[in-house]
Formats: sequence, structure tokens, C-alpha cells
Amino acid sequence: MKTWLVAISAFCLLNLNSLQANSLRVGMVTDVGGVNDQSFNQSAWEGLQKAKKDLAIKPSYQESKQDADYPTNLETLLDAKNDLIWGIGFKMADALLYQAKMNPNQKYAIIDYSYGAKTPKNVLGVMFKAEEPSFLAGFVAAKMSKTGVIGFVGGMSVPIIHSFQYGFKAGAKHANPKITVLEQYSESFTDAAKGKAIANQMFAKKADVVFHAAGAVGDGVIEAAKEQNKMAVGVDRDQNYLAPKNVITSSMKRVDNAIYNVVKDLKAGKFAGGSTIEYGLKDGGVSLAPNSSKLIPETVMKEVESLKTQIISGKIKIPATLKDYQAKYK
Repeated sequence: MKTWLVAISAFCLLNLNSLQANSLRVGMVTDVGGVNDQSFNQSAWEGLQKAKKDLAIKPSYQESKQDADYPTNLETLLDAKNDLIWGIGFKMADALLYQAKMNPNQKYAIIDYSYGAKTPKNVLGVMFKAEEPSFLAGFVAAKMSKTGVIGFVGGMSVPIIHSFQYGFKAGAKHANPKITVLEQYSESFTDAAKGKAIANQMFAKKADVVFHAAGAVGDGVIEAAKEQNKMAVGVDRDQNYLAPKNVITSSMKRVDNAIYNVVKDLKAGKFAGGSTIEYGLKDGGVSLAPNSSKLIPETVMKEVESLKTQIISGKIKIPATLKDYQAKYK
């Protein structure tokens, strides 16, 4: 009997080890904000953690402190024999493209970038219609403002952030054509002190709501709002927990869901290399924070739901660029 039990145990252990050995390995390289940026890098890692729990993958990450770290970190994940390597952020586009061309049998994916028609077959781009939830956030900000002045703090002046900026401004103008929107770029995604200084300057100019699309810079924006008892709008993740009485909503980009969905497809034998997936309100890829009704009146939330329906149906077209914004809001 003992011999039989030992044989069964050995067989089960062998098969368990075999299953573990065959688990998908998925690694990600963070942008300079780091894996605990309270923003999209952290959301990406949360997506991989969910995939670990639900799909039994083996996740890992390499943290970037500066742009020069991208090539080395991508190489490290390649050497670790990951089945899929993620680049988290548009700033990694050149480094990831080079690695993809050098290693055509390795699968790569990148958040917030599309190579368009030139996308290599082993690369998948993932984009988000950030202007859609930002429009809703702008509408809410204008409705909640008592001074008629609100603010936008961007990280770097690049197309991805422009979509937040002009979507937010359009939503604010939709709510109140006379609203004043103060705007400034920090030219950083990591300098929280600068974010705080910019927000304080805006509050001094009578802004009472400030939206940031600036990664960890936004930590400073939210801190300033908390200290001055003003309102802030978070980004990428639901950031209400950073200041429960001050962060009235967040323009969420569900990077976690995108990461999870791509990994789930890969485990099922599907990988849409050579293309770009775009997520919007229609498919739940972007949204306002689910707990927004905690600080926002019911009447405003009902208007938000109506606007969301109109955006999804195509009745409302939202600008993502300066040109498109100026064509509609002069």
C-alpha cells in the first residue's frame, strides 16, 4: 500500500511540476514612474497579478528609473524566457521596436502606442480613448466648480496626454461654456513637488478643481488639493483613496483589464500581433471611477450617464487634439 501511495504522490508531483514549468511567463518593463506610481504602471502590474491568480501565469517586472534603462530591462526579460514582454508606456516605443525586430520569435506588447501599418508581426499595440472619460471628468469638474475656474496639469506635452487635456476641456465647456480652464505641463511624470507647486498656483488663481494626467506628478496635485481643501480629479486608476474627501472622481484607463485580456487570449493560443487594440467607453476600457457618486450629486451623475450613452452611440464626438478642439470650441 505504501509503495502504491508513494508512486501516486510522485506521479502527481511530477505532473504539478510539469504544469508549473509550462505556465506562461509574462514580464513587464515599467515606465520611469515605477510600479508603485499610483497610476498606470501600478494598474498594469495589478492586471498581471490578477492573471497570476486566475490564469496561473508567472508574472515579473523590471523597474525603470530613467529612459536609458528600457533596453537593458527588455533584454533582462528576454533572457528570462518570458512568453510575452510588455512595455508600459509610449516612451518605450523605440526600444521595444528595436528589440522586437532583433527577436522576431519573441512576443511583445506595448501600452499607449501604435506602430500603425508598420507594426511587426510579433508586436501588439494597446491604445485607449482617454479623451472619453476625460470629457466626463471635465463635465463633472465644471459642474462642481463654484468659482468657474478649473485646472489641468499634464505630464509631458505629447499626443497621449493631449487626449486627456482636450477631452477634459471639451467636457468642461459642454457643462459651462464660460468656464476658465488653466493649463500647465510639468514636463515630468515623476516630480510630485512640481505637481504640488503647479496646483497651488492654480488654486491661487481661483481654481477649485484640478485634473492631472501626469503620473506620479499627480501625487503632488492631490496633496495640494487635500491641504487647501480643494477638489482634484485623478487619472488612470481610482485615486480617491489618496484623499477621500478631495478626489471627486478619476478618469480611468483600465490598463489592468487590457493587460489581463491580452494574457488571457495568449493562454488560449491567440495573439493579435501586427495590430493595435483600442479600448473605449463602449467596451469598458475607460471609465470614470466607480465610486464617483460618493462626492458628486445624483443629478450630475445622471447627466454623466446620459453623456456616456451619447458618446458610445457616436452622437457626441470628443476632440483628442488641439486642432479638433479648436474646430468645435473657439
